[in-house]
Amino acid sequence: MNTANRNTLWAGIFVDELKKLGLKAVCIAPGSRSTPLALAFAESGIRIYVHSDERSAAYFALGLARASGKPVALVCTSGTAAANFFPAIVEANYGEVPLLVLTADRPAELRESGANQTIDQVKLYGDQVRWFVDAPPPEANFSRHALRAWQSLAARAYETCLSPLPGAVQVNFQFRKPLEAQEVAGDAPAWLDSAALAAAPARVTFSSPRLTPDAAQVDFLVRAVAAAPRGLIIAGPRCPGGEFPAALSAFAARAGYPLLADALSGLRFGAHVNETVLGGYEHFLDENAPRPQLILRFGDVPVSARLAASLDRWEDVPQIHISEIKRWRDDLFRVTHALWAEPLLAVQALLEKSATPVETAWLTEWHALEESAWEKAARLCADPAFEGGILPAILEQLPAGGALFIANSLPVRHLDQFCRPMQKSLTVFANRGASGIDGTLSSALGAAAHLPGLVFVTGDLSFYHDMNGLLAFSRCGIRATIVIINNNGGGIFARLPIATYEPPFTELFRAPHGLTFEHAAQLYNLPYQHVDRATLAAALQSALAQHGAALIEVTT
Repeated sequence: MNTANRNTLWAGIFVDELKKLGLKAVCIAPGSRSTPLALAFAESGIRIYVHSDERSAAYFALGLARASGKPVALVCTSGTAAANFFPAIVEANYGEVPLLVLTADRPAELRESGANQTIDQVKLYGDQVRWFVDAPPPEANFSRHALRAWQSLAARAYETCLSPLPGAVQVNFQFRKPLEAQEVAGDAPAWLDSAALAAAPARVTFSSPRLTPDAAQVDFLVRAVAAAPRGLIIAGPRCPGGEFPAALSAFAARAGYPLLADALSGLRFGAHVNETVLGGYEHFLDENAPRPQLILRFGDVPVSARLAASLDRWEDVPQIHISEIKRWRDDLFRVTHALWAEPLLAVQALLEKSATPVETAWLTEWHALEESAWEKAARLCADPAFEGGILPAILEQLPAGGALFIANSLPVRHLDQFCRPMQKSLTVFANRGASGIDGTLSSALGAAAHLPGLVFVTGDLSFYHDMNGLLAFSRCGIRATIVIINNNGGGIFARLPIATYEPPFTELFRAPHGLTFEHAAQLYNLPYQHVDRATLAAALQSALAQHGAALIEVTT
């Protein structure tokens, strides 16, 4: 811990407390005003990722936190540097990703003074963060009370970005000069023993209870299932991991309920997949689809538009949404019962207490539709010119236990439509909180920092939006493969009614760019291949075998 002056000492105390609480990684965008924090992290032993572009830094941290499930710190200097974090903080809010945002600032007397690189950073991110603290400037010869308050602030910030609803927390640090480790006599109090302070345990630790369903909730669920032999389970994006997929698929088999597993749910791919786990519903759900008597919902709003239309159409069917987070996740407002409890515990209670006889004809009917859907999808994907066949080809090459990061717009929809459930274990990530195309490359590389060998599948516009993020490959030692599906513009808009309006559609919506990306690969010294559908599998197989960095472009 550097005791040269009040800034280095306070920054060191704060970072030391974060390390004791379990912080493993920080993304730092270089700058002057944040020097005390940068030096503190450099001395802490916490893993540092340096990014020259603040937006890339923030999205990289987001991807790393999403993949690890642990908070990641973000550090920047004052001014617009902090503003560049904003899009990733929005995604962290809606995607429920823990980020610890440490922004450096000028002291209060320089605000609204015309001082260079000074903007109003107080509550800069509004209600997109779980908590904001405008930390006071470090004091010289501070009291023991001030020390405890500062340590507790670090602990409270760390805990708040995790619980009860994960998201970003901003601590805004006011630093007066000197910012470097310049000795200032009298700044460190005489009573302070920095070695003993560093060796001491964390000032505050937190523990959270499990949200166990009570007897009335369990009885309600058991009675609802017993009254509905023709039930349906919807697993939307970001369902719980761990034991939950196996428990839910086991309950679906016990009850004879089809389980519609979104590609981002964590339930479509893995050893838990059984005869109840279905994924072809986007191809067959319409006005003639089988009508359930009960719908159990988990996770977020599904990707599938046809599933959403069906959930809206079944207006008189009870819908029970089970979540441990008290946040509304139904844009159609068809949920009739919101049950706030840990989903795994609720499903385990159902497995223990429900004894509903399976109505085999119900599940058989859904199975017939599912098989017909995948036959239709296979015919479509057999056409080498069909873009939807790219994602199934990629999933075939991914090893068991592999990780996939999928960009928004068409790639995530093609994953959901054309990749059938399988018992191969795959972990799939996407920025579906706010569902933007910005920052997905950096998010994917952040996830790859936790899961080396990850494959990132992106559209051309998402890739173009974040090419600065490619520097992380060499600077941060990232091992990942990028597959760019280049359809020359915003192909997603072709699904909308505006596609029939020419010429404004092509100019204002599809906005063709005419780019290929071999020069981007060259700039960042990345191995590059330009392939078609026929040669994609071999190129991906080769890239994965080399366990390094690669960029593969498929023009469609």
